[in-house]
Amino acid sequence: MDQQLNLVEPSLGTVRTRAVHRAIAEMRRGVPVVIAARRPLIVAPAETIGAEGLRLIDILSAGPATLILAPSRAAAILPGGLTDSDPAIALKLATPLIDIATLRRAADPTLEQILPEFTRVPTPDAAIAALALGKLARLLPAMVVAPVRPGWASVTAGADLLSVPADDLLAYPSLLAATLNKVAEVAVPLDAAPDARLVAFRAIDQGIEHMAILVGDPAAQPAPLVRVHSECFTGDLLGSLRCDCGPQLQGAIARMAEEGAGAVLYLAQEGRGIGLINKLRAYTMQDRGLDTVDANKALGWEADERNFHIAAAMLHALGIPRIRLLTNNPDKVASLTACGVEITDRIPHSFAPNGVNNRYLATKVSRFGHLIG
Repeated sequence: MDQQLNLVEPSLGTVRTRAVHRAIAEMRRGVPVVIAARRPLIVAPAETIGAEGLRLIDILSAGPATLILAPSRAAAILPGGLTDSDPAIALKLATPLIDIATLRRAADPTLEQILPEFTRVPTPDAAIAALALGKLARLLPAMVVAPVRPGWASVTAGADLLSVPADDLLAYPSLLAATLNKVAEVAVPLDAAPDARLVAFRAIDQGIEHMAILVGDPAAQPAPLVRVHSECFTGDLLGSLRCDCGPQLQGAIARMAEEGAGAVLYLAQEGRGIGLINKLRAYTMQDRGLDTVDANKALGWEADERNFHIAAAMLHALGIPRIRLLTNNPDKVASLTACGVEITDRIPHSFAPNGVNNRYLATKVSRFGHLIG
């Protein structure tokens, strides 16, 4: 049952992988870590940092702290906005360090936006890795960073802080799929598919699990119908009318039952990969007038942050080398193809607006290029 996958280049070694996992946990606790790079940085998320984290950065830094933001977020709070496309923007913090409440407001546009005037400064070398670490922790990509002083680990305050290489943080999302294991398989009869089975997958980070819903025997088909479905707590479980996720999930299972076989890959990548809490924040921004794309960008995320290497690894483990993909999204076809999935056909999968999700569906067409007709 526990079949180790090796779909890509050799994955991060145990020690290096463990460092990334620990760094993610430290970010969620607000504990600074050091990103090892040509010019190392000490970093902590603006969302979770507390007084002790700010104190550690102050003690261990070799220069002034800055706030690193994605450009889409920085543009909203910089005087005059931005005129370039740098992947990360550094903003000067006051000395002594700016208060925690202001950091929270700078990171989260859903909060009351009474902010001081920020000044842009040169962006540190490892800033992109710092933002990547925040995203891996499913936090807002807004990081307090400073150059770390030489010999920081020998200072009492820094003795137990973690160091993680910048390259490991950047490589982690794609290489994680190579560690995916099948950990459970069981029959789960469904209303629309009495012969359905669930197959659970877990990656080496031992965190969230991904599921495959198998109808019949898709591996016996030359190109079975497959739906790559990102989990949606609000739509799939609660029946939210804001999206079409619930009807798409149930409709996919029913269609596969009609054909006699198929697979739904249920990926734990809520909100197109930004996580449930951030999706709820994006909903708040949508309620203020932004569409789906601009709401994500207002938070500092890209419009779509999903990792489709996971889907490719699941198909490999299930013995499904080629598929007919049930989707309206050409970008999903392209992304899965780039991950090595052979797609013989795209099968449309549309549902009528419900009166609440009309704008959401229109945005899928106008901003994401979905083929909804």
